Amino acid sequence: MSLPDGFTDIPPGKIAAIATILERREPPTSQAFTSEGRPGWRFERTERPDLDWYTRLLRRVGTNHLWYQRLILGPEAIAAKIAAPATVIHALVVDGEAEGIAELDLSEPGAAELVYFGVTPDLAGQGAAHFMMERLIAAAFSDPIDRLWLHTNTIDHPRAMAFYRRAGFTPVRQMLELADDPRLLGLFPSDAAPQVPLFPRPEEE
Repeated sequence: MSLPDGFTDIPPGKIAAIATILERREPPTSQAFTSEGRPGWRFERTERPDLDWYTRLLRRVGTNHLWYQRLILGPEAIAAKIAAPATVIHALVVDGEAEGIAELDLSEPGAAELVYFGVTPDLAGQGAAHFMMERLIAAAFSDPIDRLWLHTNTIDHPRAMAFYRRAGFTPVRQMLELADDPRLLGLFPSDAAPQVPLFPRPEEE
């Protein structure tokens, strides 16, 4: 698919974003973490995550950024995905409550995809993401992988790109991401992600 230079109309009922693929190929040089976090913070692997726990956490972290890709699958498909041996889920636990998620997909030999990474809005700007990322990178490269990769897009946190680059990730590819607006599908309330205009299809108005 080739798009012309200049502006291209986005159909009503759709959202569009520029997605950037980033990768890191070097393991951490030391297991000594620079961030010890705050009292009560723990980064831990979640074995056999409960479906309700997982979807609730995904919504708490991702609603402001319209993380729809997993939620659109439906409960049975989500349950199967998070139970798969190649899916590894870590959580940031604060005083007993999950407040951040870092999900890896290890299905590609020699690589790990960081599918979801983020913290709840109340923890933004408090160093929680840095605390998580240091530990996530160490955990990912503890397996024999050559590449840790992820994608972010322009609906994510405005400092996401700079954060990932500081964590040692390099941009390698960009794509246009076009999808049905998940707010119109009932996956998120209509006032979620106010930075993204909502344009219903005429029949939905």
